[in-house]
Amino acid sequence: MAIRYWLGVVQRDHVRRGVELGIAQLNHGSKQAVSQLREADGLIYYSPRVSWPDGEPLREFTAIGRVADDTVFQDGDGAVMTNAFGEPYRPWRRRVDYDQFAVPTSVRPLIPVLDFTSASPNWGFQLRRGLIELSRNDFEIIKAQMRAVL
Repeated sequence: MAIRYWLGVVQRDHVRRGVELGIAQLNHGSKQAVSQLREADGLIYYSPRVSWPDGEPLREFTAIGRVADDTVFQDGDGAVMTNAFGEPYRPWRRRVDYDQFAVPTSVRPLIPVLDFTSASPNWGFQLRRGLIELSRNDFEIIKAQMRAVL
C-alpha cells in the first residue's frame, strides 16, 4: 500500500503531550480518524491555537512524524474523556515516531506554495474536519521548513 500524508488539526498543548507519549490522537479521540492512518504514513500537526478552547491564536505546524505501526488502541490506564453528552470514554490512539529535531513553523510564509492552501482563499475551512490528506509535495515542503536551521 502506498504511503499517504496527513495533516491533523490539534491545539499545541495536546500535540506536545502526544509527542511526549509517542502517540497520535485526532478529532477528540475518534477511532475513525486514527484508523485512516497506516504504518509509515507521514503525519504533521497544525495547531490553530495554543490550547483548547480559548487559547491564543498560533497557526503553526507543531510536530511531524511517521506512523509506527498498524495498531489502533485505547489506553486502558490512560485518560478518560467526556463526550458531548457527559459520558466518559477512552480516546483511540496510534503510535507515532516523531521527529525530535523538528521546530514549529508558521503557516503564513507557506500559504502561497502549499497545494492545500494556495488552491482556495478559504483554505482554513477544510481544517474543521480535523484530519485532511496532504500531497507528498506539501508534506516535503512543511518538513523542510520544520527542519530549517535558523
